[in-house]
Amino acid sequence: MTLPPNFGRAVDLSSLGKPAPQAPTKVPGIAITAKNLTTDFLEYSSTKPAIVLCWSPRSPESISTLEILGTLESENNGAWRLGNVNIDEEPQVAQALQTKTVPYAVAFVARQLVPLFEQPYAKEQIALVINKVLELSAQQGVGAPPAEVIEPEEEEALKALETGDFATAQSAYKKLLSRKPNDNFAKLGLAQTELFIRTDGLNPESTKSAAQNKPLDVAAAMACADIEIISGEVQPAFDRLLHCVRNCEADDKKKAKDHLLALFALVDPADPRLIKARSELANALF
Repeated sequence: MTLPPNFGRAVDLSSLGKPAPQAPTKVPGIAITAKNLTTDFLEYSSTKPAIVLCWSPRSPESISTLEILGTLESENNGAWRLGNVNIDEEPQVAQALQTKTVPYAVAFVARQLVPLFEQPYAKEQIALVINKVLELSAQQGVGAPPAEVIEPEEEEALKALETGDFATAQSAYKKLLSRKPNDNFAKLGLAQTELFIRTDGLNPESTKSAAQNKPLDVAAAMACADIEIISGEVQPAFDRLLHCVRNCEADDKKKAKDHLLALFALVDPADPRLIKARSELANALF
């Protein structure tokens, strides 16, 4: 790492509040100085990633962030090393890392500095950032990728699906989404489970025959589209419901649209059939 020309100047962080809050008795991570920055972190990053947080005892937010990182380091069982830079005591190091505010986090991966974030975040968000660092490092042959973590509700759902207990799986995914509403895997799992519930007991042949005989019978069309999606017949399922959206009256049009959107969630967003169907749905509605 090449140090900037003004390495010896103190970093200006005058926006920090005063008086100073009480600094933690035990500061998580290895305290970084100008002497050990290269040996303990830059060189170390050739074998495992290192995360460094610049903090100040004058910033409660940076203290909280450092404590979160300390907890995550323990939970990750040595997958990476945590370092801390007290910018009041080590202004030269803070300047070298191009610190402008605290908390400020960077990573060292294969001897390269990677800026991470420069504001406080919740533990869950910081954990996602750390996972990305571990993935990046593993791609470069440094350290191991992050271990896959299965939420307890997801584990419950998967076990239930193995035995065909769709109701329990549905309940488990809903519990997970109530706790983590932005969990995309849980959203997909719930959508798949509800598809299994809707198609359980349906006869594919009679279901398709009913939809073909009455193409504007929305209930028949939705059931048939479910059968087609679960059988991998994506295009016929989309075309069937788009036909209802274009030609049915208001209530049935809405039912067909809502069901189509639910099926969209089950298809790869990059799938050209989905991209085309989204455009056709927009044209049919507007």
